[in-house]
Amino acid sequence: MGYALLWIPATLVAAAAQTARNAMQRRLTELIGTVGATQVRFLYGLPFAILFLGVVLLASGEHLPGGGAAFAGYLALGAGTQIAATVLMLAAMSGRSFSVVTALLKTEPVLLAIGGFLVLGDRLSPLATLGIAVATGGVLTVSWSPRTAGDVAGAGWRPILLGIAAGGLFAFSAIGFRGAILALDGGSFLVRASTALAGGLALQTFALALWLGAFDRRAFAASLREWRSSLLAGFAGAFASQFWFIGFALTAAANVRTLALVEVIMALAVSRRFLAQSTSRRELAGLGLITGGVLALLLGQA
Repeated sequence: MGYALLWIPATLVAAAAQTARNAMQRRLTELIGTVGATQVRFLYGLPFAILFLGVVLLASGEHLPGGGAAFAGYLALGAGTQIAATVLMLAAMSGRSFSVVTALLKTEPVLLAIGGFLVLGDRLSPLATLGIAVATGGVLTVSWSPRTAGDVAGAGWRPILLGIAAGGLFAFSAIGFRGAILALDGGSFLVRASTALAGGLALQTFALALWLGAFDRRAFAASLREWRSSLLAGFAGAFASQFWFIGFALTAAANVRTLALVEVIMALAVSRRFLAQSTSRRELAGLGLITGGVLALLLGQA
């Protein structure tokens, strides 16, 4: 019970680190292409994930936990859908409708709440379920504006469909990784999270290396050439994932992803404070919904 609420600070750290990683990865997309930038997340993140696992094992004195067919199956589900989701996200964001894609990706908690219950039996309290729905509605309120509607009209439906597909696949990815963590046959939450992360990144690196070697050797060579930027992005990605997995080890994935919506509040606060950008009434209403939804979620955990 003493560790039960550690998923809250773990999630906040993960959300901040992911914001930095997304910025680095988006820049790499312009240099080495969508699939090449996706590979960077895994290839350069794997050594850090192995390092994290080694440090955790040494510090705890625990042994590497074993995993059977269920662990392998859930890990493959999480790894495969995350690769596909990342490719679709970067492809969608390369278009003009960045805000639309971002909003669609933030519907992930609702999908997770449903999928987590159906696949893993994760049960949420009525208050937490209400909080997830309200916070997701707040994100859509903040993100959808007349300008967003103009983006839709100008960019067409392709980025919208890609964003919906990416959000759904990210939800399946979180379910798969949480399932893999729970399927391990022993170990503390920290050891199980670190083991699943290293295993997932190893599987993803192998799969993408085979794909790029067979179909896009130029992108693979470019990811090696941009190793300095790629190494930093890989570290940021592994660091963020380490804390996402700690959150998944401690609570339902829907809880983790809903709390992560506070990054929307942080982003608007930074825009107002440092970029002298005003906040509209619609955005304020959305922020209120997000705040209320997150508070309901946290109260539902008590």
